[in-house]
Amino acid sequence: MMPSSSPVLDSARFDPRSGSLVERVLFNHRWLVVALCALITLLLGWQATRLQLQASFEKSIPVSHPYIANYLSNQNELSGLGNSVRIVVAQPEGDIYDAKYLDTLRRLNDAIFVLPGVDRVGMKSLWTPSTRWFGVTEEGLEGGPMIPDGFDGGASSLQQLAANVARSGEIGQLVARDARSSAIFVPLLAKDAQGRAIDYAQLSDQLEALRGKFESEGVRVHITGFAKIVGDLIDGVRAVLVFFAIAVLIATAMVFWYTRCIRSTVLVVLASLVAVVWQLGLLPLLGFALDPYSILVPFLVFAIGMSHGAQKMNGIMQDIGRGAPKLVAARFTFRRLFLAGLTALVADAVGFAVLLVIDIQSIRELAIAASLGVGVLIFTNLILLPILLSYTGVSAKAAARSLRDENASLPAAQGGRLWRVLTRFTEKRWATVTVMVGLLLGIGGFAASTQLKIGDLDPGAPELRADSRYNRDVAYVNAAYGASSDVLAVMVRTPPGQCSHYDTLNKVDSLEWQLRQLKGVESTNTLALLNRRVLSGLNEGNPKWYEFIANQDMLNTATASAPRGLYNDACSLLTVYAYLRDHKADTLAGVVAHVEQFASENNSAQAEFLLAAGSAGIEAATNIVVKDAWRKMLFLVYGAVVILCLVTFRSWRAVVVAVLPLVVTSFLAEALMVGLGMGVKVATLPVIALGVGIGVDYALYILSVTLAELRQGKSLAAAYHRALLFTGKVVMLTGVTLAIGVITWVGSPIKFQADMGLLLAFMFLWNMLGALILLPALAHFLLKPAAVERVVVETGATPALA
Repeated sequence: MMPSSSPVLDSARFDPRSGSLVERVLFNHRWLVVALCALITLLLGWQATRLQLQASFEKSIPVSHPYIANYLSNQNELSGLGNSVRIVVAQPEGDIYDAKYLDTLRRLNDAIFVLPGVDRVGMKSLWTPSTRWFGVTEEGLEGGPMIPDGFDGGASSLQQLAANVARSGEIGQLVARDARSSAIFVPLLAKDAQGRAIDYAQLSDQLEALRGKFESEGVRVHITGFAKIVGDLIDGVRAVLVFFAIAVLIATAMVFWYTRCIRSTVLVVLASLVAVVWQLGLLPLLGFALDPYSILVPFLVFAIGMSHGAQKMNGIMQDIGRGAPKLVAARFTFRRLFLAGLTALVADAVGFAVLLVIDIQSIRELAIAASLGVGVLIFTNLILLPILLSYTGVSAKAAARSLRDENASLPAAQGGRLWRVLTRFTEKRWATVTVMVGLLLGIGGFAASTQLKIGDLDPGAPELRADSRYNRDVAYVNAAYGASSDVLAVMVRTPPGQCSHYDTLNKVDSLEWQLRQLKGVESTNTLALLNRRVLSGLNEGNPKWYEFIANQDMLNTATASAPRGLYNDACSLLTVYAYLRDHKADTLAGVVAHVEQFASENNSAQAEFLLAAGSAGIEAATNIVVKDAWRKMLFLVYGAVVILCLVTFRSWRAVVVAVLPLVVTSFLAEALMVGLGMGVKVATLPVIALGVGIGVDYALYILSVTLAELRQGKSLAAAYHRALLFTGKVVMLTGVTLAIGVITWVGSPIKFQADMGLLLAFMFLWNMLGALILLPALAHFLLKPAAVERVVVETGATPALA
């Protein structure tokens, strides 16, 4: 039945045995469907109360990437080069060589030592026994613990400590260059002593409590690291919930403005919220949790549900306005829209499912959570909502108003001028100009998108605001220590007992020197560098002896007294530390490329150079995985959309008309990311796929109606006009409503949410404009009535917007 067809106006004349088997089973047992949905909602609502907001360091990294595999295989011998926190304690007045300050530092060090999840063996500060100094004295090369034996806080003890720090090589690492602060390095375990995964929210709260306690004693505490980023993001979840509520209110107000019917508006919102409840309830049932990145998924599910629900409500209102009883109207709407809605949800699901190709567990869990949400929409919005509306119907005024607006023959109909203007895009002159503009926008967007970087483009945590406490802490630490906390470690695997072999250390020395020349590398540390220092120290500190000599006995002597952080107990693994200026994408790419080239030229059976450990090394691996997945993901999502459109339309011309506006929007979205200084990373990658998966709905449903009308012999202008009246209103309503809902996110304290809001609003609007403007212009050249190929449209099935 086409939208212009007259429905059965009398329930007595309607055959309840008509329609598909699915329709008969559902609508002939409506009360059972409603009861089952209510029961499921109660059960999954209870399950949703058990849902936890968690984060895992291991889930945020690509564990199967060779770099990460190298790191994980040597993790037990690389303490502190993975997940860690850096706590800097600053002295507001004076320097750290103060008895009161050092006592405060000691007590804070002890308090952190007992926190759950702390790798106590790898912890390092001025007060830890593993922190030692080596230097040249009148008696030769000496060393010892950083805090001198018998330290009492007196003037002589403080003077001795200052001398130890100066000789330790820790200035710029544990001690600030201006000696006004010192750091506590805290590596974290994957699980605590009880075998439980680290609760980052709890750890962040504990660190904040310690910050507050010790800052009241006159020091300033700055905290950086993955655990603190996650903790701050979790703290910001309250803001996310507030903005989610604002989006729900905006969507409700917009739908009510469109329908002027309270009951139908409430049911559309209720069905969409039920889908969210089902999704959140299924997650703990399947062993999943939400993390700071997937917290936005429930809103996307709600948004898709509102889009589907608005179309179902629109169809029922139109049929009731034409005189059909509410049950008959609901069945005809279900009959027209179920298949098209199901197709659209499959397209949405594909947009989420392609994220599974990304080898990062947190992204895969986001994809699963979103796919679950889309799956439950089939039941809540395609089935439950029409059945509920079959009981309640819509108000008579809303039905009459809907019919009046839908009737194309009324020149004074509300929105008539707008629809007539949009219809002109099917004319040759308007279509030509529009296609040319679209082509220019696509070319310009593509050119700008080539400048899109992979990874972070700013220091600190781009997920948080630049003026957030965390990023202010990062700025302080970088300024005070002359380098960031970003460390890239190269592992050098040797035969057991051969780590101090001359040929091996000579290659390590060469790599270290080369790394020092690279832009972005502030300093380095290796066993080879220690050998240079020891040789100079054994010769009264003469810089002429600061050489790397081919004396194996000397190398063995220096290695025996070296700290174990430079090599392991079996002397089969060396570590080359590169301390970077920042973790920007260009910095990481340059260092990694150089090490890869060096390894390809110098690897042998005696020494194998392996990337990568350290926070920067792990992020470099993540950037590589994201870069590889970026284009592959787009190829898969577009490939799936093309196949779905081809199955739906059975016309390659229609596929081109539907997909090209999406391509233009994708290029423009990437250009927007360049303009906003956003890189492609774990936090932003999903939005690119989601925009395509959700955006195709607009084109899918407008084009379906247009093709169906063309097959009846109507002109392109008339066919598109009918599509606008039947689905165009809901396309516009959905696009504007969703864009307004997410644009409010720009006020969020979490920059990640603000960026996502801006990108999603842009894609919602541009996909809508593409479907309303560029699609008919392309149709003018490709879908003239004589060129329309066979389209499989079930009798009585008219697609609608999802």
